[in-house]
Amino acid sequence: MKSFFQIAFIFLFCTLSAQKDLPFDSLRLKDANDLFADDYGNIYLYSNKDFSLSKYDSLGKQLGKLMLTLPFKIQSVQNPLNIPSFSENAQELKFFDQNLNLIQTVNLRQKFGFIKEVYVEDLQQVWLLDETTKRLIQYNFRTSQIINAFPFDMEFEHLIDILVFENKLYLLTKDRFSGYDFKGVKLFEIPISDGKMLRRENERVLVMGKNSIKRWDGNSLKTIFMADKSKIVDKNSSSYFAIKDNKLYLYHFNE
Repeated sequence: MKSFFQIAFIFLFCTLSAQKDLPFDSLRLKDANDLFADDYGNIYLYSNKDFSLSKYDSLGKQLGKLMLTLPFKIQSVQNPLNIPSFSENAQELKFFDQNLNLIQTVNLRQKFGFIKEVYVEDLQQVWLLDETTKRLIQYNFRTSQIINAFPFDMEFEHLIDILVFENKLYLLTKDRFSGYDFKGVKLFEIPISDGKMLRRENERVLVMGKNSIKRWDGNSLKTIFMADKSKIVDKNSSSYFAIKDNKLYLYHFNE
């Protein structure tokens, strides 16, 4: 037991000693509701206050800003050349380039009922959770064709995010993380309290929280990063990021 606490203390000390305060305007960080970091060191801040997404370099210099009239959700910036976003209010899927210029708009209202959540699989296909018809739909938005549709007669209330990977639908709500097969059979369900977003990173499924990042190993959720009292955390391929006390911190890691 003693050795366990020694290891935990060493890990905590190394993590804290590795943190770096990045030079960002505290007012910008105060208004941020979501944080994203790409592999080029660029930071993206989303604000519900004015429905905006702002892009900055690692020194805090603004590189671009996107403002829309309705709230929207960025899925990820893992491919900064093609950033997907979804607006539940507008029922639109939009793609933006590295300068936050609009590339493409996909109007989902014309073809479907009410889409509750979207997961962009690649540059051609998306998965749609249709609340009206209670279906999970695989849709090629380049050709406007429905590839597959699976019945999902379930409660969509309090749904935060979805992800589809290896023939499984992962769901994140305000109090649980769960997985289903394409027949609608629940495979697992785990209580969770601070989940904000699901993300696929290579062969891994991550649960991004307010102050932690957890990795699904097929049986349980393992915490791979924790920043107490932070309001948003994120990661790219080499670092973790956290907004805490209106400051942006960077933590390097080796996995």
